[in-house]
Amino acid sequence: MATEPESLTSPLLARVREAIAEAGGWLPFDRFMAIALYEPGLGYYAGAAPKFGQMPQGGSDFVTAPELTPLFGRTLARQVAQALAATGTDEVWEFGAGTGALALQVIEALALAGQPLRRYTIVDLSGSLRERQRATLAAHGERVHWADALPERMEGVVLGNEVLDAMPVQLLARVGGVWHERGVVRDAPGALAWADRPTALRPPLEVPGDHDYLTEIHPQAEAFVRTLADRLRRGAAFLLDYGFPEAEYYHPQRAMGTLICHRAHRSDSEPLADVGEKDITAHVNFTGVAMAAQDAGMDVIGYTSQGRFLLNSGLLELAQRADVRQNAMMQKLLNEHEMGELFKVLALAPAGAGAGWVPLGFAVGDRTNRL
Repeated sequence: MATEPESLTSPLLARVREAIAEAGGWLPFDRFMAIALYEPGLGYYAGAAPKFGQMPQGGSDFVTAPELTPLFGRTLARQVAQALAATGTDEVWEFGAGTGALALQVIEALALAGQPLRRYTIVDLSGSLRERQRATLAAHGERVHWADALPERMEGVVLGNEVLDAMPVQLLARVGGVWHERGVVRDAPGALAWADRPTALRPPLEVPGDHDYLTEIHPQAEAFVRTLADRLRRGAAFLLDYGFPEAEYYHPQRAMGTLICHRAHRSDSEPLADVGEKDITAHVNFTGVAMAAQDAGMDVIGYTSQGRFLLNSGLLELAQRADVRQNAMMQKLLNEHEMGELFKVLALAPAGAGAGWVPLGFAVGDRTNRL
């Protein structure tokens, strides 16, 4: 399906057309997704629209856990405090900090608990989001720093809440029993359209059957954790996102993949339409991420559902001091039919660094053996 030609008037779409031409007329989807989301000055995350929020009336497209209730960040801070103490570090690194809500919740909770924190470093490529983060964190300006790249060596506790799902993915389509990589082209009127090319690429698991099947592979997410493994010398990383272990991700019945777009708190499956005006995302293959981390020299020190992680970390205790509205929002974090089961938490540490301590959030119900 092609988008409407008249929509091809924005500078971002002009950049997409240019990239298609530069690639010889066929652009891999991961490259298209990177342009649509992150092209400097043009992509979705470069825009000034709110993006994060609880209701579409405020102009937002989706909500993340820190915007639902501060109980999320305060609970996560308990795990952060334990990890800082266990690893002997005093810095937190957060990737893709959104509005800065999670950073604020964690910083304030650590201060209340008396946990030493020398610096909170945010790694975010979006200039507009950085400005929102600076406003949110103005009271902690002396402690908060921003970076657009990782140093050669880093220590501390790394947080990534809904970061992996926003990393560009490659699309693989089995059509008529033959695997193709799906990319983007210009059709005759100049609109954007899908086009498949035969490929040697395959999902990491064989998908039984010969029915048509669309799915994603995640080389950029895996490259990210390999880079993290190379740079993180001391500390631990906690990655929270929606996704599945590999056997569930590539289930024969998941024949339409997980790619989805978000705009005004509604979802659609048409990433080629309204480019730059909505988020594009895919679920995370946690097995692939964990294996990439292990191959690069990290240990998996925990994996479980978000609901179980938050319960283990003391969410219910904190909720006793919260108001009715916060407790209502808390249920969204825990309920299996909302964020509690779909979202997972993966914990990583430099090889051998996880020995001698069990992360609080995985004390009960750890699922590492299911990866």
